[in-house]
Amino acid sequence: MNTQTIDGSQYARMLSGGAACLCAHAAELNDLNVFPVCDGDTGTNMQATLEGGLAQLTELQSIGAVADRFARGALLAARGNSGVILSQIFAGIKEALRDVDCADAGTLARAYESGIEKSYAAVQNPTEGTILTVFRESTRYAAEHMGENATVEDFFRLHTEEARRSLARTPELLPVLAQADVVDSGGAGYLYIAQGMYETLTGKEVAAFAPRQTAAAPDIDSFTRSSVLEFGYCTEFLLRLTDAKCDPDAFDMQTILTELEKMGGESIVAYKQDDAVKVHVHTYCPGEVLTMAQRFGEFLTLKIENMSVGHTEPPKKKTPKKPYSIVAVAAGAGMEQLFTRMGVDALVSGGQTANPSTQDFLQAFKTCEAEHILVLPNNGNIYLAAQQAAQLYTEASVHVLKTGTMMAGYSALSVITPGITDIAAVVESAQRAADGVCGFEITRAVRDAKVDGQHIREGQYMALQGKTLAALAETPEDAVMAALETEDTDLCEIITLFVGKDAAASADLSARLEEAYPDCEITMYDGGQGVYDYLVAVE
Repeated sequence: MNTQTIDGSQYARMLSGGAACLCAHAAELNDLNVFPVCDGDTGTNMQATLEGGLAQLTELQSIGAVADRFARGALLAARGNSGVILSQIFAGIKEALRDVDCADAGTLARAYESGIEKSYAAVQNPTEGTILTVFRESTRYAAEHMGENATVEDFFRLHTEEARRSLARTPELLPVLAQADVVDSGGAGYLYIAQGMYETLTGKEVAAFAPRQTAAAPDIDSFTRSSVLEFGYCTEFLLRLTDAKCDPDAFDMQTILTELEKMGGESIVAYKQDDAVKVHVHTYCPGEVLTMAQRFGEFLTLKIENMSVGHTEPPKKKTPKKPYSIVAVAAGAGMEQLFTRMGVDALVSGGQTANPSTQDFLQAFKTCEAEHILVLPNNGNIYLAAQQAAQLYTEASVHVLKTGTMMAGYSALSVITPGITDIAAVVESAQRAADGVCGFEITRAVRDAKVDGQHIREGQYMALQGKTLAALAETPEDAVMAALETEDTDLCEIITLFVGKDAAASADLSARLEEAYPDCEITMYDGGQGVYDYLVAVE
């Protein structure tokens, strides 16, 4: 083939092919974790991100329009660090393809370069040997080697070939990958996307990508001629700000928020990305809301649902805003109950293997009637999605704390005192507590491996301290004790254990801890979390 340019429909098919190729290898990507733990979710996260982008595509002709719609959908569906970085790659690509009808190899090379800049900027401390490296090296290699009269096939062929070589080099950049004898899972996921896109371009048969299931239709018979509108209308729209009606670049979202408040709108979620505005509001007068919004642009999508029909939940009664609310990620029924008792206003279900999306956080934020929202991601792979949601949300000031584990989140919650209105002091003390906790995760090895110079046998129990293997043992209880022996516990005062759903709260373990650490306050909770038999917090 000798393709000089591709349009929107062809680019959409390529994106679908890339998603299909990744989905076919999602389980393999989930297993590409450094530690031999059944907690991999890279493939699942990247798949969910691509599904969100593809769900937004319709019969669009220009490649710029397809890139724009796909990037917007991927942004909201992004899960985990790999998913967020992937969404930012496509966000950079769409910025460079804005207003482009058809793209040649040179245009695509420039668009992918924009993807490099956008994705690197999204990560505070970019780590080489990851998806970032694979995308950057493959993009720049293709741009440098494709020649002056290169075809679109030339660009994607070179891009995919170098992505494969770059992925093979990731263990050279990250020693932890070399020790575990694996390549980077995010980089591997991107290689499958690039491969699927190239194969689709060249006409190779690629498995069709299965669309997501649509929601069931509402029961319209539940609202009859004798019914009275009780809950109002759930009104959602996507508005394109237009030059004829405002300055899209300088438009302040507070303008719309103020108008919606004046109209008595409830459950308001509104945010702006580039020149598009997304609004969700519960109102009795949707016509007034639409008339107001149309002063600034034109509608791209529009949905109005009678909430009395039972399609959605009725809005909560409007209450005065609190100084702050807390949103926390929790995994396990016991952890959810404990966090709620400790003052969490909105829970986001998730954790290892079940990372919530940017949209999940936005949904949680809109339930908070507060001037400030404190977010506890409680997992290092969830932090970027929480940050991305915080940047999109405009109805409150959102503060995302760096809580990389459930133990850090628990410690942060333990120092947040209700009634304090100095939000800076609250955030500072909570972050200090999270940083000060020593945490261990106890889990069973699912395969033989070598980590940090130690040989691990399948079935052994590991005590993980962040990205370090702290101890090995034959039982989870012995792993707890061995982990604690690696710490200087002379100054510790509190040892807290969270028991997983597949472990039993052992009276023997409790007795062993009390004997070994008589000066410590020892507490054991039924956490109900998966993957980890015990989570241990030492303070």
